[in-house]
Amino acid sequence: MSEKIPLAGLIGSPVDHSKSPLLHRHWLERYGIRGYYIPMDVAQADLKEVLAALPRMGFVGVNVTIPHKETILGLADLVSDRAALIGAANTLIFRADGKVHADNTDGIGFIENLRQGAPGWDPAAGPAAILGAGGAARAVIAALSEQGVREIRVSNRTRSRAEALRAEFGPKIVVHDWVQAAGMIEGAATVVNTTSLGMVGKSEFRVPLDALSPGAVVSDLVYTPLETTFLAEARARGCIAVDGLGMLLHQAAPGFERWFGRRPEVDAAARAVLLAE
Repeated sequence: MSEKIPLAGLIGSPVDHSKSPLLHRHWLERYGIRGYYIPMDVAQADLKEVLAALPRMGFVGVNVTIPHKETILGLADLVSDRAALIGAANTLIFRADGKVHADNTDGIGFIENLRQGAPGWDPAAGPAAILGAGGAARAVIAALSEQGVREIRVSNRTRSRAEALRAEFGPKIVVHDWVQAAGMIEGAATVVNTTSLGMVGKSEFRVPLDALSPGAVVSDLVYTPLETTFLAEARARGCIAVDGLGMLLHQAAPGFERWFGRRPEVDAAARAVLLAE
């Protein structure tokens, strides 16, 4: 009997906009791996039933996107510490013993992207300033905290969401009102936009960046457009700008390795695949 072809994929709703299938198919072809990555639009009401069926269909794991990233934690048999801390999972591994392991690789993707885009980045260089307090901000804060950043300033249009992060992550989180976001940036060595501001079809990014320190590492999780207004202005002020596409690439690599047995390279060829779309 021939060996089963491993299947992986993406579950969410909607999934037709996702670039993940393009990326994983590129890696499968590049390394000559017999496998498939399949996007699947799964309604919330069907999630539990679908999750139980996937391993029996030959799936070795899946990525998880909106609206299932939080719900899936309650359905998994094992949850990694970082997924529990972030409160969401984006990667599932279907283990040989039948257990479903939930993980979150967004923080890994963020840090790896920073290190690739700004090789001299030093988490001990000074405070970090985070714009936004949603799920992406949680992943970024958890990753920065793990890397040893001692002070993480957070500003969000709804202050209570930022306060909730302080309650969970502790006193290293310093909350600033949204109207003070421009001042929060002063003296920050790392500045990250985790909001949708500046994304195609969303509101413009209007937070003044006059206080940015030259040499600061500035990252935008938005990657459509690739060069956001936030990044362009930061670059003009002498900062090291890191776009959001790299995070998408790097967060995908750990899952691919676990499912298909090879750590893929995040390089110019991988970026080109997504930029060509």
